[in-house]
Amino acid sequence: MVIQHCSSALSAPAVSAAYPMAKPGYGKRSAPGQQPRTRDDFALLPTRERYVAGFVDHLPDGAAMSVKQLAKQLPLYGQQAISTSLKALSVAGHLRRVRCPVGAGDETRWIFRTFWSRTARDNEWWTTYLATETAARTAAPAKPPAPSVPPAPAPAAVPQQRTAPEATPDPAPAPPQAPAPAPATAPTAPPAAPSPAYLALAELGRKDIRLALSADDCAALEPQAAAWFDRGVDADYLIAALTAGLPAQVDCPPRFVRRRLADKIPPHRPPGPSSPGTSTPAPSPARRLLVECTDCGRPGLPEALPDGLCRPCHAAHSAGGPPSPDSTEIAAVKAHMANLRGLLKAP
Repeated sequence: MVIQHCSSALSAPAVSAAYPMAKPGYGKRSAPGQQPRTRDDFALLPTRERYVAGFVDHLPDGAAMSVKQLAKQLPLYGQQAISTSLKALSVAGHLRRVRCPVGAGDETRWIFRTFWSRTARDNEWWTTYLATETAARTAAPAKPPAPSVPPAPAPAAVPQQRTAPEATPDPAPAPPQAPAPAPATAPTAPPAAPSPAYLALAELGRKDIRLALSADDCAALEPQAAAWFDRGVDADYLIAALTAGLPAQVDCPPRFVRRRLADKIPPHRPPGPSSPGTSTPAPSPARRLLVECTDCGRPGLPEALPDGLCRPCHAAHSAGGPPSPDSTEIAAVKAHMANLRGLLKAP
């Protein structure tokens, strides 16, 4: 939806060199295929929206797009006015706020981006573009491994030429030789790195002083802790299991840890149903971008949020204000208030 309003708005202030940038992966992202920047950009928008759009358009990619940061740089309007302007710019087809996951497995986290287009786009264009972004992120190939450099060929041995022995005079007596230096001792091998089980036991004292173990205690308990790692758990799981529900005082930490290592050892993980010997990781689902409602922040698919707004916010924007409650809601509120007044009366 493109809104046409002829307006002579104030020119947006220049972007300060100290404008904060968002964390890597967050912030503003420019959409492709935009028209060149001209003096008449956003001329059809109202004064406030044109003022905010001119400032956002000059921000670099990766700049922070929160309402709080924009309000700090635009002194003419407060945070509520900036939020309303961003909603109007979303309806006008200039921006979409999205959420997208990054990482894999337990390392997955959501990042927030604001796609910006100087050229107003309709809902079909935004839906197609965000679907293309989703396909590009899903089908992005992994980085190829670096080619291994073949070792340089060894130089060919040069055959020594045999020469006829020459007649030489009797050699002079050799001077006395200095005593040969003592052979250098072979360097000792560096100590082996501690195992994950040893490191997890050593970390117990830092997590809770009641389970502080010495180096000898960690070495003695290392085989029992290693049995936990053989069953597919990590250091965080082992530390959480050993430190959960501790008594007020632990008289002998090594004996207490030994008992918990034996009593709380996790079960073996059964193999996957597809292969009896090995487990095959399940294919990761397609990571699709979720559009965030510019007004209330509710996430959803691009086709479910026309103009970048969810259905309640879109209905409120189309009606020009918040929806009025129906008679049932009004009656329920009145009944609740009457009940509260009755409870407050003296017995």
